[in-house]
Amino acid sequence: MAFNNLFPGIPDRRDLFRATVGKAFDQIMANAEATVMRGGEKRLRPPGALPEVGFLAACTRCDLCIQACPPFALRRVPPDEGLGAGTPYIDPWLQACVACGDMPCAKACPTGALTLPPDGWAGYRLASLEFVPERCVTFQGTRCQACADACPMKEAALAIDADGHPVLKAEGCVGCGVCVRACITRPSSFVLRPLEG
Repeated sequence: MAFNNLFPGIPDRRDLFRATVGKAFDQIMANAEATVMRGGEKRLRPPGALPEVGFLAACTRCDLCIQACPPFALRRVPPDEGLGAGTPYIDPWLQACVACGDMPCAKACPTGALTLPPDGWAGYRLASLEFVPERCVTFQGTRCQACADACPMKEAALAIDADGHPVLKAEGCVGCGVCVRACITRPSSFVLRPLEG
């Protein structure tokens, strides 16, 4: 006679084991992305990157994407930074992605960690961008359009209005980070955030 038949409401050993292991697995998966890098820092990944956990599993750290990047925007995560060590990332302060039309970095990836989006940059987002007008010199009476001049997507993503202020157009912005570096204010009037996922 089974133990749980004698004491209804008390799970048998198998059910208890499944529940315990299931909860532990759920907790591990919930924490996986936050602990991939030291401090849980999210990095801006190259165009076409899989979601972080899948990217880390698929990336062989072969550096082919880094070698294929024309503006040398891709860097290697330092060796002391957890599971992400050796993987490619973009630091827009050093060199932003310039949104190459053919995404040579993604084309160079032999494992699928980076894949070419079906429509290229159309509708693709590398990161999200926020404009902080309080930091922008144009709101303090200084003429500037360094961000708009530098943007590879031009007026589809970033324009200057009649008053001389930058206007971010989220639907056309690919999140490459060129404007972050081009901005003359420190900190930049633009904040780039890696996408969730």
